[in-house]
Amino acid sequence: MNQKNQIIICMGSSCFSRGNRVNLELIKAWLSERKIEAEVGFKGQLCTGLCNKGPVLIINEHVYQEVHPANVINILKTAFSGAQV
Repeated sequence: MNQKNQIIICMGSSCFSRGNRVNLELIKAWLSERKIEAEVGFKGQLCTGLCNKGPVLIINEHVYQEVHPANVINILKTAFSGAQV
């Protein structure tokens, strides 16, 4: 049985204002386009404590730093390329 894939997006004020506000919408759209919303847990989290490295995104316990709208889709593609979704 496969463990459900998990995306956690930092919604702390620093990450949110530096790009995760936009990343949130991009990730939701990416999951929706692939019709995998039900197979991927996606939730927000208050500050991860990595404010100086933000925006922060955690996918299956791997921490991605400096995630901006320009690179978030490539991060998703890479993170899920080998995952059973």
